[in-house]
Amino acid sequence: MTATPTPAVPPPRAAAQRPSEAFVAHVLALCENKRTRSDLRTGLGRPVERCNYLHRHLVRRLPERMHRDSKRAHYAVAALIAARPRSARTADTERAEATATPQEWYGRPNLGASLAAAVNAQIIKADSAEGDLHLYSRQSSDALHMRLPAMTRHLLSGGIALDWAVLLEDLTWWDRDRDRIATRWLESYFRTLHTDAADAPGTAAALTDTPELHEETPA
Repeated sequence: MTATPTPAVPPPRAAAQRPSEAFVAHVLALCENKRTRSDLRTGLGRPVERCNYLHRHLVRRLPERMHRDSKRAHYAVAALIAARPRSARTADTERAEATATPQEWYGRPNLGASLAAAVNAQIIKADSAEGDLHLYSRQSSDALHMRLPAMTRHLLSGGIALDWAVLLEDLTWWDRDRDRIATRWLESYFRTLHTDAADAPGTAAALTDTPELHEETPA
């Protein structure tokens, strides 16, 4: 009797790339060009209406009709990525090359976890980091955008990694879901604070139950 061949088991499908991850990957590629990186950096802390040099690089990656908060978040994150110090750009490249499989989304660090990693590494004092998180929880996205350049520069200069895709989604929803996001940042901060040295700096996992981006966010 002829044996019936056993059907081959297909390999597991790779997790679909989130729109936020696709956008971050696009910006990282743009930043390989020094002139483009300089253009994007001019958007630091500015509303979209004052980001004249960013439009040429970003407008075709974003839908024509897009929520104001979402567009501001995309422009802001692009500017923050472009403003990374050289050491952070090198570290991002090395991490990308060393990562065999993408980390589960819900285990990726948000801003609270990154601040705790900075405290663990003695880059920021605990009282200062916690105070910043409480301050952020009371502020609108406009105020938060003004504070992020200095904060992210401090973290990156100290060797603390930032997950740009997670930050992008949090900023997108900030004015519409601030209490939940701020609470998650604080929870991640305290879960990560004073963990074993192996978990810091910049690698401590934190729960990040970030919702899917609004449908106007680019694919």
